Amino acid sequence: MNRSRIVLVVAGAAALATAAAGLVFLPRPTQLSEEATGDQALIDTVRERLADLPGARDRVSVAVLDGSDTRVAHFGADDTTEYEIGSVTKTVTGSLFAEAIARGEVEATTTVGELLDLGDSPASGIRLEELATQTSGLPAFPPTARMTASAVLAQFRAGDPYPYTADELIAEARNVEIGPKEFLYSNLGMSLLGHAVAAAAGTDYATLAADRVFTPLGMRATTAPTSLADLSPDAPTGRTNTGRPAAPWTLSGNAPAGSIRSNLADMTRYARAQLDGSAPGADAGDPRVRLGENAEIGYAWITQNGVTWHNGGTGGFATWVGYDRSRDRAVVVLTSTASGVDDLGLALMEVQ
Repeated sequence: MNRSRIVLVVAGAAALATAAAGLVFLPRPTQLSEEATGDQALIDTVRERLADLPGARDRVSVAVLDGSDTRVAHFGADDTTEYEIGSVTKTVTGSLFAEAIARGEVEATTTVGELLDLGDSPASGIRLEELATQTSGLPAFPPTARMTASAVLAQFRAGDPYPYTADELIAEARNVEIGPKEFLYSNLGMSLLGHAVAAAAGTDYATLAADRVFTPLGMRATTAPTSLADLSPDAPTGRTNTGRPAAPWTLSGNAPAGSIRSNLADMTRYARAQLDGSAPGADAGDPRVRLGENAEIGYAWITQNGVTWHNGGTGGFATWVGYDRSRDRAVVVLTSTASGVDDLGLALMEVQ
């Protein structure tokens, strides 16, 4: 399976409204901020690479880690600028799962029905390891009229398309049909994993992420909001890939799949801890299921041609985090528009 077929973004629900997108006014795309600080060579490389990529651009923050050396480049931002990291959140959820196994709270083969109230539904028998490796057979999200309507409305309003609370999400999961046990990217599955691991620890997802990942790694500015009330009044917002202002995404019950907000300083700490293996649940990145000739998946993390990575996309932000332990190299890319940055992240992993 080549990289172009592995599409890992939290914005899956919005895909339902692709046809509607053509009816939305498309403003002139926002341009990359001319205010640049950091390592000049990296600034030049990032600017050149982004010029070749489509879509709106605005604030961008990049870190490249080589051994103990860290180079950064900011465009209209600094180390403390806040971004939604989207589906990179899933790697935190994967780490929480690996950590729960290490603590003896769950096993890889524990079923989700042992921890969440799924009754005797087909979903109750899914193993946690299947949720973590995206091989559970669950669809991307509950295929309901409410979810479809939310996605279409979000497309027009550039808003958050995920309406379910955790309890509502679990209730919807009781009615979902299970497909083949093969790779299928599922926000629903990763959300259930996050809630299941939190239930095993006797807490909620946001608290668990803070206690077991953010605090130990010194990620003081990183949070996992589940509602707008969890955001500060001046919380930054982003723009769509056409430059429209986008509302914040907190994802409610789907928070374990994509709600985390962070900055470059914290995400650099996260990437370095993944790189040197000191992160809680760092073995989440170890490949466990083969996806194709050159790709494997661990607990959320994809490994491809030696690079372990995950991307993220919300209505107004796009991110990419990757590392290669054999080369002692890692890259973080954070942007305040929804225009993808996978190519930039992978290119920076290859730059010597």
